[in-house]
Amino acid sequence: MSAPSSRLLFDEPGPRARRRIRVATVLSVLAGAALLALALQKFADNGQLAADRWRPYGTWPMWRYLLEGLWSTLQAAAVSIALAAAAGIVLALGRVSPSRWLRLPSAAYVEIVRTIPALLLVYIVLFALPRYGVDLPLFWKLVVPLSVSNAAAFAEIFRAGIRSVERGQLEAGLALGLTRGRAMRTVVLPQAARRVLPSLVSQSAGLLKDTSLGFVVSYAELLYSGKVLANFNHLLIQTYLVIALIYLVINASLAKLARTLEARQRNRPYRAAARAVPAAAQPG
Repeated sequence: MSAPSSRLLFDEPGPRARRRIRVATVLSVLAGAALLALALQKFADNGQLAADRWRPYGTWPMWRYLLEGLWSTLQAAAVSIALAAAAGIVLALGRVSPSRWLRLPSAAYVEIVRTIPALLLVYIVLFALPRYGVDLPLFWKLVVPLSVSNAAAFAEIFRAGIRSVERGQLEAGLALGLTRGRAMRTVVLPQAARRVLPSLVSQSAGLLKDTSLGFVVSYAELLYSGKVLANFNHLLIQTYLVIALIYLVINASLAKLARTLEARQRNRPYRAAARAVPAAAQPG
């Protein structure tokens, strides 16, 4: 029976911890509601909630411009996720390899890169590399540092998934005559990826938010487009609130997807057991 993916990276909280989490959640919601009410009151006092200041966001040209920025954000996020996930798989396989020549460099990469902020990597690509003749296109000045940074996180997720797969799966592949590397790729890794899929979705959502660092390199992602738009129409608060709403909808959708996948994985062993009982009861 496979363990739920939520237990791969941390222990399941007990009854007392769950009560504390519920109390903290209620207090956080109440505090957030109070701050929101205070902010709305301040906005109203300064005329920021007037209809004429929000009317431009009911027009198609305004939304077309923001959607173009959102499309650039999604492109950068998709490429970064693909590269980071591919690198993460390689690093995870290296970390669980019996060869120290693969295990030690992989571990060093993960431990070092996890301590470096993604913004610092953006600055390195933006300012340091051009001095040595490496001047990447604008798109890659954002994608490369995000991929390098998130590859370490993806590697740890995949490694947790690999460790969660029963050792007998690898031994069965070896008994069939597969090499260790092929058994890991064709037997263990697919099961590991399926188990950590919710965590992969959550990490992808975090990477999508990190694309807002594109304003540093002047890449026309959503946040940078909002900055340009606010400088043009002088509706700073309205513009950034609309952008925050767009990010909220996207990340809430990804969070919902992660919870749905986790719930399906949690129920899969019970569905499999339910199917197995009638089959076992059949004669012969």
